[in-house]
Amino acid sequence: MKFFIDTADVSEIQELAKTGMIDGVTTNPSLIAKTGQNFTEIIREICSIIDGPVSAEVTANDAPTMIKEGHKLAKISKNVVIKVPLTVNGLKTCKVLSDEGTMVNVTLCFSAAQAILAAKVGASYISPFVGRLDDIGLDGMDLISDIYNIYNNYPSFTTQILVASVRSPKHVVDAASIGADVITLPPSALRQLYNHPLTDNGLDLFLKDWAATGQSIL
Repeated sequence: MKFFIDTADVSEIQELAKTGMIDGVTTNPSLIAKTGQNFTEIIREICSIIDGPVSAEVTANDAPTMIKEGHKLAKISKNVVIKVPLTVNGLKTCKVLSDEGTMVNVTLCFSAAQAILAAKVGASYISPFVGRLDDIGLDGMDLISDIYNIYNNYPSFTTQILVASVRSPKHVVDAASIGADVITLPPSALRQLYNHPLTDNGLDLFLKDWAATGQSIL
């Protein structure tokens, strides 16, 4: 499974990139707005840090303008992925850009039917929002399972499942168990993956026992 980090905070990306665990980055207009910086410059800076896919989302609602925005964003760097919403105009845009060889991430997916449409128009990634489904009393992982099973029925579908709106380590483990290709998670959720009280307690015990020996490796 690939790990994408869901943030536009350059300092966070730089720090987490050092771990070797980050395969890509996803952003959205809300995350960019929080930085208070220029959209294009933020994407360019992120692409200079991360070699993998970096999702940059269009902000228009009509297909012709979405396509123009997609063309402009794609010129920033070869690893930019154009992010479009799962609307009729978003799918039209995906079809055009995908046919041109541009990677497209279709976002805000909440049903398997929508995921089928994204695959039909050549999306590189489909982004189902599991946390938001959980918020309304549904099980977001049921959607991931449905999409996985459907895509596996059709070898011509090359769209990767990019699990989004991740809230906890359980989402990560469940998505990996199902077989999702990618998971994108905020820095806080990523750090939860390696934090465990038993690990901390065990390390404390080891260090105390070692200190009692009076030895030093160096």
